[in-house]
Amino acid sequence: MVFILHFLQNDYMSIGVNAHRSDIKNFLWDFENPVILTQMDGSWQESKEQESDRQLYLPATPVSLLGHRDICKDLGIKFPYLAGSMANGISSEDLVTTMGKSSLLGFFGAAGLTADRVEKAIITIQNTCQGEAPFGFNLIHSPNEPGLESAISDLYLKHGIPIVEASAFLKLTLPLVRYRLAGIYQHSDGTIVAPNKVIAKVSRLEMAEKFLSPVPAAMLQQLVAENMLTPQQAEWSQMIPAASHLTIEADSGGHTDNRPLVALFPAMAALKDRMQAKFSYKVPLFLGVAGGIATPHGLAAAFSMGADYVVTGSINQSCREAGTSDDVKKMLAEMSMADTMMAAAADMFEMGVKVQVLKKGTMFPMRANRLFDLYKKYTCLEDIPDEEQRYLQDQIFRQGFESVWQDTTAYFRAHDPQQIQRALRDKRHQMALIFRSYLGRSSTWANQGEMDRRLDFQIWCGPSMGAFNEWTQGSFLARPEERDVVTVAFNLLAGATVVFRQQVLKSQGYFLREESNPRPLTREELSERVSEFRND
Repeated sequence: MVFILHFLQNDYMSIGVNAHRSDIKNFLWDFENPVILTQMDGSWQESKEQESDRQLYLPATPVSLLGHRDICKDLGIKFPYLAGSMANGISSEDLVTTMGKSSLLGFFGAAGLTADRVEKAIITIQNTCQGEAPFGFNLIHSPNEPGLESAISDLYLKHGIPIVEASAFLKLTLPLVRYRLAGIYQHSDGTIVAPNKVIAKVSRLEMAEKFLSPVPAAMLQQLVAENMLTPQQAEWSQMIPAASHLTIEADSGGHTDNRPLVALFPAMAALKDRMQAKFSYKVPLFLGVAGGIATPHGLAAAFSMGADYVVTGSINQSCREAGTSDDVKKMLAEMSMADTMMAAAADMFEMGVKVQVLKKGTMFPMRANRLFDLYKKYTCLEDIPDEEQRYLQDQIFRQGFESVWQDTTAYFRAHDPQQIQRALRDKRHQMALIFRSYLGRSSTWANQGEMDRRLDFQIWCGPSMGAFNEWTQGSFLARPEERDVVTVAFNLLAGATVVFRQQVLKSQGYFLREESNPRPLTREELSERVSEFRND
């Protein structure tokens, strides 16, 4: 392979090919072998060893070595790429098992589902993977439904789920800690081993510090009193963090603080170093990145900052395996980076928590925020002006308040009966439950593709979905029916590796005129170019 050097300015040069355009692709995509190019007779030729200063050198850069080399061994995967949990089963059984069969890790979206539905998913995924493919499940903090959070944690212990993604936690809770410390023991070499891994998704330093600290003594005492831990296990637990894996969540879909990654990650990395030094943990602490991970440059940026792994979210929702409707996938594939908005959240409505959702093609975010404004302003439904009441019943609920309340009580009678009793004593809480019923059902309408409710679809996503669409424009991945989670994942991983190789050349003063933005390749093309992706 021969490359010709072109001088552009006094200090900068670029490499151009003297043959076909495919040559430069072959050069950039030869990840697994080091390459040395030497200038000879005005051209660049491949050499076996370094001989002069007029050379370019590209080390081997296998895809599997992106991030931290130990994270893959720790999680039982080949590539440091995770598909985060999306609530209501959007991160479906199919998505999770498809990821696992390709040596990637996916988390089932258990949030918003009943315990019975989650248990069915556990059985399905375990039967499909049969111990040969990795998988995980989500445990979401449920301050309004603590009983459900506890029931889901018990299910994970009952079925031996080895990895949990903990999301939206505002504090450590007993169900989460009970899961984390179950079965903790001391290895013969003195190492403390907690069989259950918690990957905590955080966006605030104060919550990250709680996860990177040992479990508080008061919680341990309660678990010992309830015979959930032995005194010896409680003592061992003080030698490990509540979670040794933190996913740093920048601006993302769903629950988010809209934090910029370039500011958030360095602060979290500094905190991790302080906590490691403070407690002298013998186990490594890992930092991953979520939010904005949707293009090769996004992955490359995350790994360049020091991320041990990356977690994708919004983009997976537009893939074939996602547990949502085809209409939602089409809407996501057509959005741009400016088409998102913050809206009142169903699970933490009274607290004023918001989620990031799609606004193009739906009225949901405006209607959700209108409901929260009314909740803040009035103490009960009867205090709301008549004209506003008519609008709510005719346009948003499409039924009278009494009928909505009957549906709401039926739901909570099965999930959390205490909420009904509280609502009967507190009319403002009753109003909150009625308003939350719309917020909760809107995501179900989207997942099921109920077209008469299209304007009320609640679709969680961040601006990265628009960035992904921009990157795939003009390629086969522009069409949602062509998107599958593994092809998307491998394209992003391979593309990030190409970006890294470009930066290596740039650090030597050479700039490539082509391939500045790696374009998506089909699964067959990926397998042909990158041996690590082959299903041997």
